[in-house]
Amino acid sequence: MNEPIPADITGVIPSWLGGSLLRMGPGLFEVGDEPFYHLFDGQALIHKFDLRNGQVTYNRKFIRTDAYVRAMTENRVVITELGTAAYPDPCKNIFSRFFTYFRGIEVTDNCLVNIYPIGEDFYAVTETNYITKVDPDSLETLKKVDLCKYLSVNGLTAHPHTDADGTVYNIGNCFGKNMRLAYNIIKIPPAQKDKSDPIEKSQVVVQLPTSERLKPSYMHSFGMTDNYFVFVEQPVKINLLKFLSAWSFRGATYMDCFESNSSMGTWFHLATKDPAEYMSSHKFRTSAFNLFHHINTYEDEGFIIVDLCTWKGYDFVYNYLYLANLREEWEEVKKAAIRAPQPEVRRYVLPLDIHREEQGRNLVSLSYTTATAVLQGDGTIWLEPEVLFSGPRQAFEFPQINYSQSRGKKYSFAYGLGLNHFIPDRIVKLNVQTKKTWVWQEEDSYPSEPLFVPRPGATEEDDGVLLSVVVKPGAQRPGFLLVLDAAKLTEIARAEVNTIIPVTFHGMYKA
Repeated sequence: MNEPIPADITGVIPSWLGGSLLRMGPGLFEVGDEPFYHLFDGQALIHKFDLRNGQVTYNRKFIRTDAYVRAMTENRVVITELGTAAYPDPCKNIFSRFFTYFRGIEVTDNCLVNIYPIGEDFYAVTETNYITKVDPDSLETLKKVDLCKYLSVNGLTAHPHTDADGTVYNIGNCFGKNMRLAYNIIKIPPAQKDKSDPIEKSQVVVQLPTSERLKPSYMHSFGMTDNYFVFVEQPVKINLLKFLSAWSFRGATYMDCFESNSSMGTWFHLATKDPAEYMSSHKFRTSAFNLFHHINTYEDEGFIIVDLCTWKGYDFVYNYLYLANLREEWEEVKKAAIRAPQPEVRRYVLPLDIHREEQGRNLVSLSYTTATAVLQGDGTIWLEPEVLFSGPRQAFEFPQINYSQSRGKKYSFAYGLGLNHFIPDRIVKLNVQTKKTWVWQEEDSYPSEPLFVPRPGATEEDDGVLLSVVVKPGAQRPGFLLVLDAAKLTEIARAEVNTIIPVTFHGMYKA
């Protein structure tokens, strides 16, 4: 898109809402005659809805990553993605192709998952060691950054946490002691007075162990309170030996390196924040589930409360997100969703004070939750959750909260995308204390993750708006920005554009 296009406004955009909604997602699903096969393979596209003086414009551009530029130059898939393999150039001779196979696969920089600030700059990210600096105003690609130059990590999640002063925390796997894989929590300082790059001053603050030496768990997010880090080690594993050897074989992808451990269940790891130390004496475990998104984590009366969007069991949910599955007829999509792990919003409670004499008894004494934590004979603590939201094949996912007010604090409201058999067809507000829900839904409309923007000067937790990009195939204007009253989940306004908007995953509001 060369120029922003104006949106047609229905309703009234709040006068105080004067910023930009930035969204990331896939925008190109084939190159030449070669398709991308997985939902998370499409080439990164950055979207911007600009809100100024009650008016809205829409713009988007492809991030000029190496993966994108080289694919467009050679008119084929050049760098292997999550579920799509890159093959050697067929125009090369047999000897060149042979050596290409055994040289190893380049790690993708396709930053389609999220965008967030570091210091005064903005970075589009995926989950590898590469992040891409972008201009949030022009949407131009500025610089590719290799985090391995500054940190001992193989990659970082797409969901960091940020303190009020701008300090960024994240987690990634790494090589620890004795060639054992580990998890490093890292810290990037806020904007520097001397205008230097904060990334250059980033550091590892604490290392957590893996349950299996050469098989770290897949991670997409983590929890953080004012005083603690919480990492959930799930049974979806990356087999390092497969990972290192798979690249020698034609057609291998990242998805080929995942496997599920059917016996480990799920482990919760704790670390203190300042000073940063791993709490090796606190060993929490529970039954198996997939985890992509933490909702919120906070401390209360000697307990850490961890609210999660879980998928029951150890079967990897990403196995069901190949594009061929999602493009099936509706009845086939539903059948696949029935076979997949089932979603559930859960609250787990982790006691900080562990009394060894209370073996076999529930250690949770909070009056407002039914979650339990029971000390076992082997010294571990078995957790059972309180279910906050559950429905047959109905997921509450891509969760958001009033982050500036409620992150790490006791809270009431979460906002999420309602998935019906993997298909996003509603926006849901959940009261995590009463379990009451509110729903926005419109026929043949497919919203995205709802981002909460607080009203300036607001004191109530839900005083603000939700922003969601909605796709409405077949409509005269097939895409629009939806503005909802976050308290009532009623529509305030919509800004419709005459262009098709591809799916977006995550993003941010830049005031």
